[in-house]
Amino acid sequence: MKVNLAGIVNESITDGAGLRITLFFQGCPHRCRGCHNPHTWDIQGGTTYEVDELCARLKLTPIIRGVTLSGGEPFLQPEAAAAIARFFIQQRKDVWAYTGYCWQALLAHPDASVRDLIELCDVIVDGPYIQAQRSLDLPFRGSCNQRLIAVQPSLQQGRVVEWQTA
Repeated sequence: MKVNLAGIVNESITDGAGLRITLFFQGCPHRCRGCHNPHTWDIQGGTTYEVDELCARLKLTPIIRGVTLSGGEPFLQPEAAAAIARFFIQQRKDVWAYTGYCWQALLAHPDASVRDLIELCDVIVDGPYIQAQRSLDLPFRGSCNQRLIAVQPSLQQGRVVEWQTA
């Protein structure tokens, strides 16, 4: 299976809790005004990797807490993103995903691989970046409309449960 990425950051502290590996997926339909990563929009850009080879070359050290699937839009490549998430879960790491889609739209998506990816995530940061709602005071997100969703409690309770910073 192949995945198309715009970039890889091996040690990030800005894309979720703890020290993380961040994978920037290539391709994004949202094209948010003021986007931090407009180079990820074109689905034809980026670099293509075999998922197994990519996972094998990532530098997983004991201090890496998890992976963040960012973008671009990881839910445009849900099967590959899910395979990567499974690899990190097998390594006892957590999985965060950033998406321009809102939670309700993700849950209603007809592609079963989207639901699979949702269920593999610990935290999903949902919603488009809205430049008029930009805030530098929010942890792990860029605009006030975006939520840090604790996925498993949200699925169990049938409502959005926001992840709380420690």
